[in-house]
Amino acid sequence: NGGSVIAYASKGSQLRDIAKHETRRFIAGNGGNSAQQKAFGVKGKNMVLNVPPGTMVWNSENNKKKEVMVDLDKEGASVVLARGGKGGNVASHNYNGRKGQRRTVTLELKLIADVGLVGFPNAGKSTLLHCLSNATPKIADYPFTTLRPHIGIVNWEEDCVSLADLPGLVEGAHENVGMGHNFLRHIERTKALVFVVDIQGFQLAEKFEKRDAFQTVCHLTKELECYQPGLSTRPSVLVVNKMDTQCSLERLRDLVAKLNTHENTGDVIPGSEPPLPLPRFSHVIAASAAARVGVALLKRAIHKTHAQAQHNREQECVDDGIVF
Repeated sequence: NGGSVIAYASKGSQLRDIAKHETRRFIAGNGGNSAQQKAFGVKGKNMVLNVPPGTMVWNSENNKKKEVMVDLDKEGASVVLARGGKGGNVASHNYNGRKGQRRTVTLELKLIADVGLVGFPNAGKSTLLHCLSNATPKIADYPFTTLRPHIGIVNWEEDCVSLADLPGLVEGAHENVGMGHNFLRHIERTKALVFVVDIQGFQLAEKFEKRDAFQTVCHLTKELECYQPGLSTRPSVLVVNKMDTQCSLERLRDLVAKLNTHENTGDVIPGSEPPLPLPRFSHVIAASAAARVGVALLKRAIHKTHAQAQHNREQECVDDGIVF
Protein backbone atom coordinates (compact mmCIF):
# COMPACT_ATOMS: atom_id res chain seq x y z
CA ASN A 1 0.00 0.00 0.00
CA GLY A 2 1.03 3.58 -0.54
CA GLY A 3 1.76 5.95 2.32
CA SER A 4 -0.79 8.46 3.61
CA VAL A 5 -0.56 12.20 4.33
CA ILE A 6 -1.39 12.77 8.00
CA ALA A 7 -1.86 15.92 10.11
CA TYR A 8 -0.69 15.50 13.71
CA ALA A 9 -1.27 18.01 16.52
CA SER A 10 2.10 18.58 18.13
CA LYS A 11 2.97 21.13 20.80
CA GLY A 12 5.48 23.68 19.58
CA SER A 13 4.57 23.30 15.90
CA GLN A 14 3.68 26.31 13.77
CA LEU A 15 1.56 26.58 10.63
CA ARG A 16 4.07 29.03 9.19
CA ASP A 17 6.50 26.13 8.75
CA ILE A 18 3.99 24.46 6.43
CA ALA A 19 3.24 27.76 4.69
CA LYS A 20 6.95 28.19 3.89
CA HIS A 21 6.98 24.93 1.91
CA GLU A 22 7.95 25.71 -1.67
CA THR A 23 4.84 24.29 -3.34
CA ARG A 24 2.58 23.53 -0.34
CA ARG A 25 2.11 20.15 -1.97
CA PHE A 26 2.86 17.17 0.25
CA ILE A 27 3.27 13.67 -1.19
CA ALA A 28 3.58 10.45 0.79
CA GLY A 29 5.85 7.60 -0.31
CA ASN A 30 5.01 5.00 -2.94
CA GLY A 31 4.51 1.39 -1.93
CA GLY A 32 7.22 -1.05 -2.94
CA ASN A 33 6.89 -3.66 -5.68
CA SER A 34 6.60 -7.34 -4.92
CA ALA A 35 9.71 -9.49 -5.31
CA GLN A 36 10.48 -13.10 -6.04
CA GLN A 37 10.81 -13.93 -2.37
CA LYS A 38 8.26 -11.40 -1.11
CA ALA A 39 4.70 -11.33 -2.42
CA PHE A 40 3.86 -7.99 -0.86
CA GLY A 41 6.05 -4.92 -1.34
CA VAL A 42 7.11 -2.58 1.44
CA LYS A 43 4.40 -0.11 2.55
CA GLY A 44 4.96 3.46 1.43
CA LYS A 45 6.23 5.96 4.01
CA ASN A 46 3.63 8.27 5.52
CA MET A 47 4.04 12.04 5.23
CA VAL A 48 3.30 13.55 8.66
CA LEU A 49 2.53 17.28 8.93
CA ASN A 50 3.02 18.59 12.46
CA VAL A 51 0.45 21.28 13.26
CA PRO A 52 -0.24 23.19 16.50
CA PRO A 53 -3.12 22.01 18.71
CA GLY A 54 -6.19 24.06 17.86
CA THR A 55 -5.82 23.60 14.09
CA MET A 56 -9.03 23.16 12.13
CA VAL A 57 -8.80 21.20 8.87
CA TRP A 58 -11.19 22.28 6.11
CA ASN A 59 -11.95 20.35 2.95
CA SER A 60 -11.41 22.93 0.20
CA GLU A 61 -12.24 23.38 -3.44
CA ASN A 62 -10.85 26.10 -5.70
CA ASN A 63 -9.10 27.62 -2.66
CA LYS A 64 -12.42 28.05 -0.86
CA LYS A 65 -13.29 26.35 2.43
CA LYS A 66 -16.26 23.98 2.05
CA GLU A 67 -16.64 21.94 5.23
CA VAL A 68 -14.73 21.12 8.39
CA MET A 69 -13.02 17.73 8.25
CA VAL A 70 -11.76 17.72 11.82
CA ASP A 71 -10.82 19.96 14.71
CA LEU A 72 -7.41 18.96 16.09
CA ASP A 73 -8.09 20.60 19.45
CA LYS A 74 -5.86 18.38 21.60
CA GLU A 75 -2.18 17.49 21.53
CA GLY A 76 -1.73 14.07 19.93
CA ALA A 77 -4.90 14.28 17.81
CA SER A 78 -4.42 13.31 14.16
CA VAL A 79 -6.29 12.88 10.91
CA VAL A 80 -5.54 11.25 7.56
CA LEU A 81 -5.69 14.03 5.00
CA ALA A 82 -5.12 11.81 1.97
CA ARG A 83 -5.09 8.02 2.22
CA GLY A 84 -2.53 5.99 0.32
CA GLY A 85 -3.67 3.75 -2.50
CA LYS A 86 -4.23 0.04 -1.97
CA GLY A 87 -1.55 -2.25 -3.36
CA GLY A 88 -2.10 -5.20 -5.71
CA ASN A 89 -3.62 -8.37 -4.28
CA VAL A 90 -2.61 -11.83 -5.41
CA ALA A 91 -5.67 -13.51 -3.90
CA SER A 92 -8.10 -11.42 -5.93
CA HIS A 93 -5.90 -11.57 -9.05
CA ASN A 94 -5.89 -7.77 -9.05
CA TYR A 95 -2.18 -7.22 -9.42
CA ASN A 96 -2.33 -3.51 -10.20
CA GLY A 97 -2.44 -1.19 -7.23
CA ARG A 98 -4.85 1.71 -6.96
CA LYS A 99 -3.97 5.39 -6.86
CA GLY A 100 -4.04 7.18 -3.52
CA GLN A 101 -6.29 10.11 -2.65
CA ARG A 102 -5.62 13.66 -3.75
CA ARG A 103 -7.20 16.35 -1.64
CA THR A 104 -6.93 20.11 -1.13
CA VAL A 105 -7.30 21.25 2.46
CA THR A 106 -7.09 24.53 4.37
CA LEU A 107 -5.44 24.62 7.79
CA GLU A 108 -6.77 27.28 10.15
CA LEU A 109 -5.50 27.88 13.68
CA LYS A 110 -7.83 28.89 16.49
CA LEU A 111 -5.90 29.45 19.68
CA ILE A 112 -6.75 27.37 22.71
CA ALA A 113 -6.83 29.67 25.74
CA ASP A 114 -9.02 29.83 28.83
CA VAL A 115 -9.55 33.59 28.75
CA GLY A 116 -9.20 36.17 25.97
CA LEU A 117 -8.26 39.86 26.22
CA VAL A 118 -10.39 41.92 23.82
CA GLY A 119 -10.29 45.61 23.07
CA PHE A 120 -9.65 48.25 20.45
CA PRO A 121 -6.06 49.17 19.51
CA ASN A 122 -3.80 50.82 22.10
CA ALA A 123 -6.03 49.94 25.06
CA GLY A 124 -3.06 48.42 26.89
CA LYS A 125 -3.80 44.71 26.44
CA SER A 126 -0.19 43.70 25.80
CA THR A 127 1.04 45.61 28.85
CA LEU A 128 -1.64 43.91 30.95
CA LEU A 129 -0.65 40.47 29.69
CA HIS A 130 2.98 41.22 30.56
CA CYS A 131 1.99 42.34 34.08
CA LEU A 132 -0.28 39.36 34.68
CA SER A 133 1.88 36.57 33.27
CA ASN A 134 5.26 35.47 32.03
CA ALA A 135 4.49 36.49 28.44
CA THR A 136 6.64 39.12 26.71
CA PRO A 137 4.56 40.60 23.87
CA LYS A 138 5.76 43.66 21.97
CA ILE A 139 4.71 46.85 23.78
CA ALA A 140 4.70 50.33 22.26
CA ASP A 141 2.70 53.55 22.41
CA TYR A 142 0.91 53.23 19.07
CA PRO A 143 -2.04 51.20 17.71
CA PHE A 144 -1.69 47.72 16.20
CA THR A 145 1.48 46.84 18.13
CA THR A 146 0.17 43.28 18.47
CA LEU A 147 0.02 41.64 15.04
CA ARG A 148 -0.45 38.06 16.24
CA PRO A 149 -1.97 36.58 19.40
CA HIS A 150 0.18 35.86 22.45
CA ILE A 151 -0.60 33.51 25.35
CA GLY A 152 0.57 33.85 28.94
CA ILE A 153 -0.11 31.86 32.11
CA VAL A 154 -1.74 33.73 35.00
CA ASN A 155 -0.99 32.12 38.37
CA TRP A 156 -3.19 32.69 41.41
CA GLU A 157 -2.67 30.66 44.57
CA GLU A 158 -2.63 27.02 43.36
CA ASP A 159 -4.52 27.67 40.13
CA CYS A 160 -3.32 28.76 36.69
CA VAL A 161 -5.22 30.12 33.70
CA SER A 162 -4.05 30.65 30.11
CA LEU A 163 -4.70 34.21 28.92
CA ALA A 164 -4.59 35.24 25.24
CA ASP A 165 -3.76 38.77 24.10
CA LEU A 166 -5.71 39.15 20.87
CA PRO A 167 -4.78 41.87 18.34
CA GLY A 168 -6.82 45.05 18.57
CA LEU A 169 -10.17 45.09 16.81
CA VAL A 170 -11.50 47.85 14.58
CA GLU A 171 -15.10 48.77 13.91
CA GLY A 172 -16.40 46.49 11.18
CA ALA A 173 -14.19 43.58 12.24
CA HIS A 174 -17.24 41.28 12.21
CA GLU A 175 -17.54 42.03 8.48
CA ASN A 176 -13.85 41.11 8.07
CA VAL A 177 -12.72 44.74 7.88
CA GLY A 178 -8.94 44.84 8.28
CA MET A 179 -7.91 41.48 9.72
CA GLY A 180 -11.28 41.05 11.43
CA HIS A 181 -11.98 37.32 11.09
CA ASN A 182 -8.31 36.42 11.48
CA PHE A 183 -8.41 38.05 14.92
CA LEU A 184 -11.96 37.22 16.03
CA ARG A 185 -11.71 33.49 15.33
CA HIS A 186 -9.24 33.13 18.22
CA ILE A 187 -11.95 34.24 20.67
CA GLU A 188 -14.23 31.31 19.85
CA ARG A 189 -12.47 28.74 22.07
CA THR A 190 -12.15 30.95 25.16
CA LYS A 191 -14.37 30.24 28.16
CA ALA A 192 -14.32 33.82 29.47
CA LEU A 193 -13.39 37.30 28.24
CA VAL A 194 -11.60 40.32 29.64
CA PHE A 195 -12.78 43.57 28.02
CA VAL A 196 -10.03 46.20 28.13
CA VAL A 197 -10.97 49.86 27.58
CA ASP A 198 -8.97 53.07 27.87
CA ILE A 199 -10.62 55.38 30.43
CA GLN A 200 -9.86 58.26 28.03
CA GLY A 201 -11.85 56.57 25.27
CA PHE A 202 -10.75 55.52 21.80
CA GLN A 203 -10.13 57.26 18.49
CA LEU A 204 -8.37 55.34 15.75
CA ALA A 205 -7.49 58.47 13.75
CA GLU A 206 -8.53 62.12 13.49
CA LYS A 207 -11.04 61.41 10.74
CA PHE A 208 -12.94 59.04 13.05
CA GLU A 209 -15.32 60.00 15.84
CA LYS A 210 -13.87 59.71 19.34
CA ARG A 211 -15.68 57.28 21.65
CA ASP A 212 -15.76 57.57 25.42
CA ALA A 213 -15.18 54.49 27.58
CA PHE A 214 -18.86 53.50 27.70
CA GLN A 215 -19.29 53.87 23.94
CA THR A 216 -16.16 51.74 23.53
CA VAL A 217 -17.75 48.94 25.57
CA CYS A 218 -20.88 49.14 23.42
CA HIS A 219 -18.97 48.96 20.13
CA LEU A 220 -16.84 46.06 21.37
CA THR A 221 -20.06 44.25 22.25
CA LYS A 222 -21.41 44.91 18.77
CA GLU A 223 -18.30 43.50 17.05
CA LEU A 224 -18.37 40.32 19.14
CA GLU A 225 -22.12 39.71 18.82
CA CYS A 226 -22.26 40.40 15.08
CA TYR A 227 -19.39 37.96 14.53
CA GLN A 228 -20.85 35.18 16.66
CA PRO A 229 -24.06 35.65 18.68
CA GLY A 230 -23.54 34.79 22.32
CA LEU A 231 -19.85 35.72 22.52
CA SER A 232 -20.46 38.78 24.70
CA THR A 233 -22.67 36.78 27.09
CA ARG A 234 -19.74 34.66 28.23
CA PRO A 235 -18.53 35.36 31.79
CA SER A 236 -16.58 38.61 31.51
CA VAL A 237 -14.44 41.08 33.40
CA LEU A 238 -14.16 44.75 32.47
CA VAL A 239 -10.74 46.36 32.92
CA VAL A 240 -10.75 50.15 32.86
CA ASN A 241 -7.13 50.85 32.03
CA LYS A 242 -4.88 53.93 32.18
CA MET A 243 -6.32 55.18 35.46
CA ASP A 244 -3.10 57.10 36.03
CA THR A 245 -4.15 59.68 33.40
CA GLN A 246 -5.98 63.00 33.84
CA CYS A 247 -9.64 63.18 34.94
CA SER A 248 -9.74 59.38 35.21
CA LEU A 249 -11.78 59.18 38.45
CA GLU A 250 -14.51 61.47 37.11
CA ARG A 251 -14.70 59.47 33.90
CA LEU A 252 -14.75 56.19 35.82
CA ARG A 253 -17.78 57.35 37.84
CA ASP A 254 -19.54 58.29 34.60
CA LEU A 255 -18.74 54.88 33.05
CA VAL A 256 -20.00 52.92 36.07
CA ALA A 257 -23.19 55.00 36.20
CA LYS A 258 -23.92 54.29 32.55
CA LEU A 259 -23.21 50.57 32.97
CA ASN A 260 -25.73 50.50 35.83
CA THR A 261 -28.46 52.36 33.92
CA HIS A 262 -28.12 50.92 30.40
CA GLU A 263 -29.12 47.37 29.53
CA ASN A 264 -28.34 47.43 25.81
CA THR A 265 -26.55 49.32 23.05
CA GLY A 266 -29.69 50.91 21.62
CA ASP A 267 -29.05 54.46 22.86
CA VAL A 268 -25.36 54.40 21.89
CA ILE A 269 -25.41 52.73 18.47
CA PRO A 270 -28.40 54.12 16.49
CA GLY A 271 -29.88 51.73 13.98
CA SER A 272 -28.76 48.65 15.88
CA GLU A 273 -31.72 46.33 15.31
CA PRO A 274 -32.42 44.77 17.67
CA PRO A 275 -30.39 46.55 20.39
CA LEU A 276 -27.69 44.24 21.74
CA PRO A 277 -27.66 43.44 25.46
CA LEU A 278 -24.57 44.66 27.26
CA PRO A 279 -22.33 42.12 29.02
CA ARG A 280 -23.00 41.53 32.73
CA PHE A 281 -19.48 41.97 34.04
CA SER A 282 -18.63 39.91 37.11
CA HIS A 283 -16.00 42.51 38.05
CA VAL A 284 -15.14 46.05 36.97
CA ILE A 285 -11.47 46.66 37.73
CA ALA A 286 -9.90 50.12 37.64
CA ALA A 287 -6.25 49.62 36.72
CA SER A 288 -3.10 51.09 35.31
CA ALA A 289 -1.04 48.43 33.56
CA ALA A 290 1.86 50.85 33.10
CA ALA A 291 1.97 51.64 36.84
CA ARG A 292 1.04 48.06 37.82
CA VAL A 293 -1.99 49.29 39.76
CA GLY A 294 -4.89 46.85 40.17
CA VAL A 295 -2.93 43.85 38.88
CA ALA A 296 -3.51 41.66 41.97
CA LEU A 297 -7.24 42.43 41.96
CA LEU A 298 -7.42 41.63 38.25
CA LYS A 299 -5.64 38.29 38.71
CA ARG A 300 -8.16 37.28 41.34
CA ALA A 301 -11.09 38.44 39.19
CA ILE A 302 -9.82 36.49 36.17
CA HIS A 303 -9.50 33.27 38.15
CA LYS A 304 -12.93 33.66 39.77
CA THR A 305 -14.58 34.40 36.43
CA HIS A 306 -12.81 31.50 34.74
CA ALA A 307 -13.92 29.15 37.53
CA GLN A 308 -17.52 30.29 37.01
CA ALA A 309 -17.20 29.79 33.24
CA GLN A 310 -15.80 26.30 33.78
CA HIS A 311 -18.67 25.46 36.13
CA ASN A 312 -21.22 26.74 33.60
CA ARG A 313 -19.68 24.63 30.83
CA GLU A 314 -19.61 21.49 32.97
CA GLN A 315 -23.24 22.07 33.94
CA GLU A 316 -24.22 22.38 30.27
CA CYS A 317 -22.48 19.07 29.55
CA VAL A 318 -24.31 17.37 32.44
CA ASP A 319 -27.63 18.78 31.18
CA ASP A 320 -26.81 17.35 27.74
CA GLY A 321 -26.14 13.93 29.25
CA ILE A 322 -22.32 14.10 29.30
CA VAL A 323 -21.02 13.30 32.75
CA PHE A 324 -17.44 14.20 33.73
